[in-house]
Amino acid sequence: MVPGDDAILTHLRRGALEYCVLAMLRDDELYGLDIARRLSTDGILLSGEGTLYPLLARLRKAGLVHTTWRESAEGPPRRYYALTRDGLTALDTFTRTWKPFRDAVDSAIQGGPA
Repeated sequence: MVPGDDAILTHLRRGALEYCVLAMLRDDELYGLDIARRLSTDGILLSGEGTLYPLLARLRKAGLVHTTWRESAEGPPRRYYALTRDGLTALDTFTRTWKPFRDAVDSAIQGGPA
């Protein structure tokens, strides 16, 4: 059986989504719904909010993000997420690793040397 687009995207998201979230938090604190909206604009990185909140909880438990609660004029208080020093280190490591990995995948797909 050949995997479809959705199955392939699920596998690709699994490895990269947490680093996309960390990158979004590099310069600004964001609340969950704002992160979800930014990640789902094209439907590629995030297809629904159901996977985001467990991922945010894992990032928090791993010490890569910290949270604060803030009052909102539009409803209940919101939990804001910010990058920690360990989160920045993880993001820097991923960033250094990503380009050579991406280049190797592109080369393999295009039929060049691996």
